[in-house]
Amino acid sequence: MTDRSLSSDVAFTPAVKALQQRKGSRGGYRRMEETGGWETTVTFLAERDSVFLATASADGQPYIQHRGGAAGFLRVIDERTLGFADFRGNRQYVSLGNLSENPKAYLFLIDYARRQRIKIWGTARVVEDDPALIERLRPEGYAGTPEQAILFEIAAWDANCPQHIPQLIAAKDVAAALAERDRRILVLEAELARARAMA
Repeated sequence: MTDRSLSSDVAFTPAVKALQQRKGSRGGYRRMEETGGWETTVTFLAERDSVFLATASADGQPYIQHRGGAAGFLRVIDERTLGFADFRGNRQYVSLGNLSENPKAYLFLIDYARRQRIKIWGTARVVEDDPALIERLRPEGYAGTPEQAILFEIAAWDANCPQHIPQLIAAKDVAAALAERDRRILVLEAELARARAMA
């Protein structure tokens, strides 16, 4: 056992490690920890249009909320910080209330088309009094009204394997593929008609 703190300790608590040991997966995760654990700086970020934000109240009641916007709405502020403009929604403010008393938070990004997911542990804070930051984080051309910004400081992140992730394709991508197929069919039908006319 080591005394040094590992980035993966944010999730692999003593109870989790004991379960890993009992169920046979601890050896593999120990080897991962020996090489430094999970990443702590941003070396990723595809043009996501959707993310799940998990928070918890001061007494530990968990809550998860979907956040979305135009592709790329989740921005890299620096190598350890992500941010996004938080738009007006159902006005329950559960996530914001939780963050006011417990800054620990979690982001879950999933790309169904490529069957990839990224889990990000850290802390988050709400910024209401910085109009320039909120405007900088607003996705260009997005019509929603941002009420505040949320800045997320990364403690650790990990990318999971694609096992059990269903492959789903966004409706706009399917529509684009079908439109291209239909365009190609029209071109081929015109070429066939010309060939038949010449015969």
